[in-house]
Amino acid sequence: MKNSLISLLFASAVVTGASAQDWTQSPWGPDDEVGAANHITPESVLAATKLVTTGKTYPLGMVVDRTIPAFAPRSMSLTILQPNQIETHGLGGNHMTYNDDIFMGWLGIGPQIDGLGHIGIDHVYYNGNKYADFVKADGLTKLGVEKVPPIVTRGVLLDMAKFYGQDIVQEGTPYTREDIMAAAEQQGVVLRKGDVVLFHSGWLNLLDGEDPDPKRYGGVEPGIGISGAEYMAEIGVVAVGADTWGVEAVPFEEGNDGVFKAHQILIPQHGIYLLENMDTRALAADGVNEFLFVLGVTRMKGAVQMMINPVAIR
Repeated sequence: MKNSLISLLFASAVVTGASAQDWTQSPWGPDDEVGAANHITPESVLAATKLVTTGKTYPLGMVVDRTIPAFAPRSMSLTILQPNQIETHGLGGNHMTYNDDIFMGWLGIGPQIDGLGHIGIDHVYYNGNKYADFVKADGLTKLGVEKVPPIVTRGVLLDMAKFYGQDIVQEGTPYTREDIMAAAEQQGVVLRKGDVVLFHSGWLNLLDGEDPDPKRYGGVEPGIGISGAEYMAEIGVVAVGADTWGVEAVPFEEGNDGVFKAHQILIPQHGIYLLENMDTRALAADGVNEFLFVLGVTRMKGAVQMMINPVAIR
């Protein structure tokens, strides 16, 4: 009986502690819609520009086509056409011709940012926004990606393949708090508030490497674990990204009975963006662990996610 009472009191303390933190209230106020991007200031941008020493640029967005594995039921297609030019020599006396394209598909394909309206906890989203109050069929009325400011900040790459001594990190491997701290120490970097932290696992080689396995690529992955996500939140990073389709470890780590709980810790609870399918291979090959990170998100009003091509500048 005594042990049961102690267990009950402990559980109550845990719940009370969680309630005291009240993740539904943003530290930046009740009207905040940009979350951890608030850490970016003119002063922090100027400081980040000092990281550029060679001027070499690295595109981080993978190439997108209809064969890219995507979280079901997402898909895409592209159609090229020449409007009003069929069986003509073109427009005007100078015979001007042009190609246009029609994109049909989901915006959460390939390299993408997860906005703050993407992930919730029982239909409650960042800053306490409830589904019924802001989610409309033709777009979000709050937390849309058009609210995301330019993300220009210090970027850090942690080479987890190097840390674990594997060419491709095994699926289901969770990057724990301890692993992240040890990898940062091994690679001589210190994670700071306002950073964008990218994790390299070699996973993209399953799409276009010597032994491609797209089914494996899109079905499982290594990635950030629960304690790793909590550590990112404690530091106060702006975004967490990876060279995998979902950033966090799948299958979910042992003892985790939830679904994409790291997503919930990062996005709704702390306003931290996720960057998926980032091509970190060139950075890792050059041994670059610190750089200027630049991202301007297409300002599509009310969108939840967006395909992106951020740039690392060394």
